[in-house]
Amino acid sequence: MAQPPILSLEGMALQQGGKWLFGGPDHEPLNLHIGQRDRLALIGRNGVGKTTLFRMIDGQIETDAGTRKVKPHAKIVLLEQDPDLSGFATLMDWALAGEHAPQEHEIEAIAGQLGIDLSRETKGASGGERRRAAIARALAQEPDLLLMDEPTNHLDLGAIDWLEGWLERYKGAFVVISHDRTFLKRLTRATIWLDRGNLRRKEVGFGGYEAWEEQVYAEEARAAEKLDAKLKIEAHWLERGVTARRKRNQGRLEKLWQMRAQRASMISAGGTAKLKLATEEDFKSKSVIVADKITKGYGDRTIIKPFSLRIQRGDRIGIVGANGAGKTTLLKMLTGELEPDSGTVDIAKTLTGVMIDQQRQLLTADKTVRQVLAEGGDWLDVRGNRKHVQAYLKDFLFDPKIVDMKVAVLSGGERSRLLLAREFAKASNLLVLDEPTNDLDLETLDLLQEVIADYEGTVLIVSHDRDFLDRTVTITLGLDGTGKVDVVAGGYEDWEKKRQKPVVGKTRTEKPGEKPAPPPPPSRPTKLSYKDQRDYELLPARIEELEAAIARGEEILADPDLYTADPQRFANVSKGIENARSEKDAAEERWLELAEQVEAL
Repeated sequence: MAQPPILSLEGMALQQGGKWLFGGPDHEPLNLHIGQRDRLALIGRNGVGKTTLFRMIDGQIETDAGTRKVKPHAKIVLLEQDPDLSGFATLMDWALAGEHAPQEHEIEAIAGQLGIDLSRETKGASGGERRRAAIARALAQEPDLLLMDEPTNHLDLGAIDWLEGWLERYKGAFVVISHDRTFLKRLTRATIWLDRGNLRRKEVGFGGYEAWEEQVYAEEARAAEKLDAKLKIEAHWLERGVTARRKRNQGRLEKLWQMRAQRASMISAGGTAKLKLATEEDFKSKSVIVADKITKGYGDRTIIKPFSLRIQRGDRIGIVGANGAGKTTLLKMLTGELEPDSGTVDIAKTLTGVMIDQQRQLLTADKTVRQVLAEGGDWLDVRGNRKHVQAYLKDFLFDPKIVDMKVAVLSGGERSRLLLAREFAKASNLLVLDEPTNDLDLETLDLLQEVIADYEGTVLIVSHDRDFLDRTVTITLGLDGTGKVDVVAGGYEDWEKKRQKPVVGKTRTEKPGEKPAPPPPPSRPTKLSYKDQRDYELLPARIEELEAAIARGEEILADPDLYTADPQRFANVSKGIENARSEKDAAEERWLELAEQVEAL
């Protein structure tokens, strides 16, 4: 029999810092219903109130208006992004102090699978250890509704794979805030979008979010034109430039494909980068880092086996692997911070770098944004070009009016974005990024991808964000933990394919000195068939019909007394919603596929 919603927020309004975050005179009251098996992505820019909404759902915040209804005996658990471990000696002490504290053996079972020793003292625990402990604590409580705030932050790829597998088997509901596009695409079935104080919901997973976002902004733009009220959305729409940005990014991806093809021709079938090429002198003149048979070990353990690579000016190098596999060690050797045990690393004398690590240099809280970027003035040098500080803020998705605000009032994500703005202004020809995507929202990630694509120097990136790597790097260095380093032209997905389908022999006879053929560029369709064209034109209307049917059903189920008064009707309506969602998901996936074909024509 169908179950009532786990949680409902109805007519919610909340004031913070003298302004209405939700509801009030400027926004519609916030309404949200979460069903038993919902898999929801919560999307929104940094600072719009995503974490605050989580605390409202969890019952931590008392709102100014509205009601919060929870299914009797339902267990709601919040996996916080940065939990407070103060006052606890060990990670286990903290894990056992939760509201719904599970048994110690239950937490240890999950901790063992995540590879974390909970007897570790909290004071010396790393970000990754704290994150694993928080996940073990949350999952062991067996929640009916799990709220996850950036669950993949500080996790390596193995831990992310494990968490994805656990959530796929999970019988309850979850809502997740994450910048990890791959994680969201694999797991979510519906999206709730917090935008300018309003909460929208669409019964499509994150894979369909960007198309939905563009549709909403385009409709707002058309409505504004009709009402002659462009100023109401001008700041958001024109600065965001969704459609223009998408077109620019398509061009950048085409360029990335070309760069990958060029680098593929310089990598041998065995996976090591060639040091001798037909155009050796030209290649040498463009080389900025040359590693020749470098190795590194600690005690009896080999971290890096003999490894060689030429890094050219303009290369984007991604470094991936599990925690402890040697990613940071390899990065430090390539940048000259760490000497190899054997072999040599030659670095061009003209190379000047900017390093942004995952700990992030702290910004002084009592300084203003103007002081951080322009030392208190109106102008700053951006990689050798003079730019007004307010114009530069707009480049990084800030409202120029914040220029004289204190850093202390910015959200954690906004501080990270401000730090990126400051560091990217520095003149350099080497950019080193160690887990750069932590604490960034999706729009800032898009911006970061654009900045990297337009950067004229060389980029080295250590990251667990699979989608980010696929969109930015030309070469991936994959570490499997045995000391071997795979060199693959392309991103994370290309490395994964190589690992899953190892090359056991050549498929054709290569002539001495012959370069392997570069990977073909993505194929382009010539035109849509009659049936495809009909589907492309008619599916949007059908999707709207299904959405309307789902909305009507959800409105009926919102009655808290329905389940008790008429359980059969509740079950019938629930089944109807489920069927409509399945059909709508299929229709949206079909339309998105066709839309991509149309965009490629």
